[in-house]
Amino acid sequence: MFAHPSKVLLVLPRDLLDQARVLAGQATVIFKLPVSLQIVLRALIGEGLKRAADPALFSNLERQAKEVRHLRGGARRGGLVATRGGETGRRRRP
Repeated sequence: MFAHPSKVLLVLPRDLLDQARVLAGQATVIFKLPVSLQIVLRALIGEGLKRAADPALFSNLERQAKEVRHLRGGARRGGLVATRGGETGRRRRP
């Protein structure tokens, strides 16, 4: 299908994943063709990259970068750490 496919591991919050699933379901009904979650995510990424100068895109990027910095900084200082479930909790000291 693609000339040079690559695999990517993408970690998303559950609410975003649910919204993408809803969009896949709506597209399946509208087009009367099966539209997978992968197709939806590829389309959203592709359309987002076409709007690279959009201020909303940059504000989203900034918000996420600051959140990652905050979580990683807390983990380094022995403070709050992110868990697999997405919650934060105190690091246990041995």
